[in-house]
Amino acid sequence: MYKYLIKPFLFSMQPEKAHYFATGCLTFLSSIPGVSALIRSTYNYQHPKLKRELFGLSFPNPVGLSAGFDKDARWFNELAHLGFGFIEIGTLTPKGQIGNPQPRLFRIPEDEGLINRMGFNNLGAEDAIKRLKKRKTNIIIGGNIGKNTSTSNENALEDYVFNFNTLHDYVDYFVVNVSCPNVKDLTKLQDTPFLLNLLGQLKQINTTKKNPKPILLKIAPDLNNAQLDEVIDIVAQTKIDGIIATNTTTSRENLQTTSKTIEEIGNGGLSGKPVRKRSTEVIKYLAKKSNKAFPIIGVGGIHSPEDAIEKLEAGADLVQVYTGFIYEGPALIKNINKKIIEHYG
Repeated sequence: MYKYLIKPFLFSMQPEKAHYFATGCLTFLSSIPGVSALIRSTYNYQHPKLKRELFGLSFPNPVGLSAGFDKDARWFNELAHLGFGFIEIGTLTPKGQIGNPQPRLFRIPEDEGLINRMGFNNLGAEDAIKRLKKRKTNIIIGGNIGKNTSTSNENALEDYVFNFNTLHDYVDYFVVNVSCPNVKDLTKLQDTPFLLNLLGQLKQINTTKKNPKPILLKIAPDLNNAQLDEVIDIVAQTKIDGIIATNTTTSRENLQTTSKTIEEIGNGGLSGKPVRKRSTEVIKYLAKKSNKAFPIIGVGGIHSPEDAIEKLEAGADLVQVYTGFIYEGPALIKNINKKIIEHYG
């Protein structure tokens, strides 16, 4: 039903408008007595062998929703009905910001991808807490954190520390986002000295907390092997809990979409099927070169159960979907989990 009725209707709208329309419908339907239970019975797939124990957390299944879909922690209660094993909110910044001018989200259906230059649009970490306090589900929530666009790179550390302290009691793990290509100069923060300082300080703060939370680093697919070697060294030195591989890409190679259309869209991070291969390559490199020294969450181009298995076989411990969720619909989560049981027994 999604592919033949719902998706064509949503794809007739401007992408950002369609996003809010779809989440609004999910919220409304979930408010009707009995409908949430019906949604859960339709899309949830439970099996003991799907459970994963990672960095002190118990995941009911290994399929999560990537950051960017529920930036402000508005819909995690409703999205939990769709069978996700975990949901990542954000990217959140200390102060609310409107992000980049619209339009800033574009579909490229020929490649089953999205290009976005949202620019960390969100209402701020403290605003998200208002809804996190009203959590109705026990689903694992990750907090993806970044810096405000107006904050210079020299002062970026303060933004990450603020987010970490502010959200610490309300999320189950943290993701440090320094790899989004849609915030001016943000990717420069992937430099080793800054990351060692930032992650080292967050780890130190974490030890002072009553309930320390796992800290993960999200990296770009555009890093070369030498830079990936540096990532492995950073994890070893800072002893953070894992890596999310990967964010969106600035590459526009091997697209079916016309170069004219791509030029008209302009800058932004590309996600979806075009990033699948590179994302898997990064996961495989990190896992092999580090001898699986740390957990990896694989994300990028997962549009089918087979795509998810590919990430797991490459060395991912968990996977996340975003663009594939939009193109394939909510049944994708259930289908991936069923395929995992079929594949691994």
